[in-house]
Amino acid sequence: MSNDKKSDSLEPEEIRSTGSPLTAKRGPRTDGAASSVDVGSLSTKKPQGFFEERSLPEIEMTGRRLRYLARRDFLLFGAGAVAALAAGGFLLPQETLSRLGVRRNMDSPGKEWFLNKALRIDDDVAEALYSGTRRVPTYTKSQITPLKNNYNGATPDPGYISGWNLSVDGLASGLSISLDLRNLMAGFSIHEQTTRLVCVEGWSAVAWWAGLRFEDLLRAFPPMSQAKWARVESSVNLDASGNPDPYFMSLDLATARHPQTLLATHFNGQPLTVDHGAPLRLLVPAKLGLKNVKAITRITYLAEEPSDYWAERGYSRYDGI
Repeated sequence: MSNDKKSDSLEPEEIRSTGSPLTAKRGPRTDGAASSVDVGSLSTKKPQGFFEERSLPEIEMTGRRLRYLARRDFLLFGAGAVAALAAGGFLLPQETLSRLGVRRNMDSPGKEWFLNKALRIDDDVAEALYSGTRRVPTYTKSQITPLKNNYNGATPDPGYISGWNLSVDGLASGLSISLDLRNLMAGFSIHEQTTRLVCVEGWSAVAWWAGLRFEDLLRAFPPMSQAKWARVESSVNLDASGNPDPYFMSLDLATARHPQTLLATHFNGQPLTVDHGAPLRLLVPAKLGLKNVKAITRITYLAEEPSDYWAERGYSRYDGI
């Protein structure tokens, strides 16, 4: 009977216990026993992990201090917003500012200098990331998409094709050579690739191209030793009114030597049409579409970076993707 009562009296204590068999006992403890409980509880506490959530500290602050900080933050935010608006207004085109009601002419040499510096940084990053061993993605012919005629201006009349030839200057030989389409087709291997053409306007298209590698032309007719750039131009380009408007572009020779840079003669299995730059166009998948000159008539190798049609109009020069 006494054992049963002892058992009954322990059950409520065990239910109320924290799980430690020592804390479930109600009897008196010696100093030694108390010491052992303390050590046990300390040894089971885990150190807080680096990524574990920590409790936020309590901060006491007077109402006066809180109002001061709120007013200060509001003034700083307002000053930052005004500065951002002023900087944005400085960079916007004058035509846009006029539509917004700003009549003061904000075009200045300082503005042009700042924008040119920003473009130059973008070019420097793209050039630093370039690698001759990195290839742009290629696609299957089932992934071909429509490619629109995106001439800068009017599409030239095909009458020029019969008298077309390619002039190459700045050679190590000191000579200037002229090649017609038959020379190009007979003297070089033809390579095919299906790649994406990316336009600065925001659209892109996948097409099947064929032609000779620019690198093969460089090997057959080496440029002068100090050459680092090629000026690629089309004398048959027209402006929107149909008047002659020669198109010219700068291309670094490192990109010209890339295995995917072609002097294309065919588009989607057929000879180039006038819409796509017949009879010879530059195809540089590692560059934006504005570098892919249609109807090339001259290539000139130079030691210094040549002028560029769109760079003269405020666009970037390198235009890598």
